[in-house]
Amino acid sequence: MTFKRITESPSLYSDLESLPVRALLEDINREDRKVAEAVAQVIPQIERLVEGLVARMRRGGRLFYLGAGTSGRLGVLDASEIPPTFGMPDTLVIGLIAGGDRALRHPVESAEDDERAGWTEMRAHGANPLDTLVGLAASGTTPYVIGALREARRQGLLTAAITCNPGSPVGQAAEIAIEPLVGPEFVTGSTRMKSGTAQKMILNMISTSAMIRLGRVRGNRMVNMQLTNQKLVDRGTRMLMDELGLDEARARHLLLLHGSVQEALDAYPREWRLNQ
Repeated sequence: MTFKRITESPSLYSDLESLPVRALLEDINREDRKVAEAVAQVIPQIERLVEGLVARMRRGGRLFYLGAGTSGRLGVLDASEIPPTFGMPDTLVIGLIAGGDRALRHPVESAEDDERAGWTEMRAHGANPLDTLVGLAASGTTPYVIGALREARRQGLLTAAITCNPGSPVGQAAEIAIEPLVGPEFVTGSTRMKSGTAQKMILNMISTSAMIRLGRVRGNRMVNMQLTNQKLVDRGTRMLMDELGLDEARARHLLLLHGSVQEALDAYPREWRLNQ
């Protein structure tokens, strides 16, 4: 397959500056509706990644996301949501972005062009064959990502790439290529739009399904979430009320005593017997 940067193709729309706001919003929404279907087409590849990832995590492996620009920011975002949502340590899913933390808010010149930097940063985290690397690059040509994927694969890590340009160097560097075909962007080349949306959807699918398979969800509830604010305490209290048939005061006491819904559920039968 000849590599073509579909994400750089001209927009299907023209004279955007002349359109009224309603037309702009409707056209953007029309394009966004194409993203979910494009992601649906790559579910088999996502499934393969999640199955391999979970098997490695059960043996002590970690997940690395690595990217530049918007792609890197999305990886860092997904990684940062794992501890509060699923109560896992912040060392389990690690997001790396070209240029470091400064690049989350400010562009760092030429950071993504260093083919050796990505693996160097992973090595600083002690990357090993039990780990998994997901490289993120909407364009599919980012040297920072390509170099890390190639070396990680040589070192025995499970590797996957998420890109919106099929047949790209990034996809070829990974064992598993996840390549949703979202088409040209509404604003030509602006991959923060449909390409970014596709990447965000896929990251949600990867991390959420992995955490479910690792037992961090019960039924359909986040029973291991961190109780970092009153809203989450209230949510956890309602979970215990529903699950155990307790009144609000007792459910809240049990939750705060044990620190999570899961811990409270595990402890309740024991405490109930002791109080009989």
